[in-house]
Amino acid sequence: MGDLVLDVVVVPDGALRRGTDITGRVSLRQGGSASNTARWLGRLGARCSLVCAVGRDATGRSLIAAVAGDGVTVRAVRVAGAATGRIGVVVEPGGERSFVTERGAALRLAPADLKAAWFAGADAVHLPAYSLLDQPLGLAGLEACRLAHAGGALVTVDLSSSAPLLAAGRRAALALIREAAPDLLFATRDEAVALLGVGREDRLADLAPIAVLKMGRKGAAVLVRGTGGAGAGSAATRFDVATTPIAPQDTTGAGDAFNAGFLAGWLAARRLGLAPAVALRRGAMLGNRTALRQIGSVPPELALV
Repeated sequence: MGDLVLDVVVVPDGALRRGTDITGRVSLRQGGSASNTARWLGRLGARCSLVCAVGRDATGRSLIAAVAGDGVTVRAVRVAGAATGRIGVVVEPGGERSFVTERGAALRLAPADLKAAWFAGADAVHLPAYSLLDQPLGLAGLEACRLAHAGGALVTVDLSSSAPLLAAGRRAALALIREAAPDLLFATRDEAVALLGVGREDRLADLAPIAVLKMGRKGAAVLVRGTGGAGAGSAATRFDVATTPIAPQDTTGAGDAFNAGFLAGWLAARRLGLAPAVALRRGAMLGNRTALRQIGSVPPELALV
């Protein structure tokens, strides 16, 4: 559940030069953390729905068509008087990216828009932390967590981006994550350090029974909470899963692709009744492979209709 937005991606051929112009590539793509994850789940063969809000405009129609094209059921609320969200993405040499966000209609999804039937029978409900911030979207995100748990589904949350998550301070961010009560928490190393402090990344397991630390070229670490329980400071069991390091041209969406692969692999292994550690390792391996597919592919241009 979360953003379905238009990405305006700018990839300069070299370092930007202030006050003048350089050549590069500018493309329009489907964007949004939740919708990226949903599309990769669809490509991996998982049955998946995306709950989101877009404007009553051509951009919204085009984005819905793009996501549905990957086999995702789109539960889109069409918001009057608000444009479909847009994000400017500037990709630096080496693949790192920066964002300028105008999330528009995406923020207007409200708790009253959600239908319990959308969540019935789900194995898991996944939310980027963006879906817990701002209002009324944040309230809708918490309602989605409640509906998921009430229906027996797992809740997974990705910290997504440290700046918006920590805008109201570290204590507020921690309280929000605890209120969502995720069963599994995704984070990059930088996000974990911003939230918990240097050298305290393994304390992610205090916030969820399972935490996945995404480490880019170094793969991923899976943390499983110790027997002491949440907040007890008990040591978490940790195992690392390596990946194949490559030199990316554009890392946009790689973390979302990892989430999709992890969820697809982990949930499938759970359904087969495999041991928890085996299921988690399968999730991390498929997550790494899916992220590499995202990095190694050229995302298609959005066809405006």
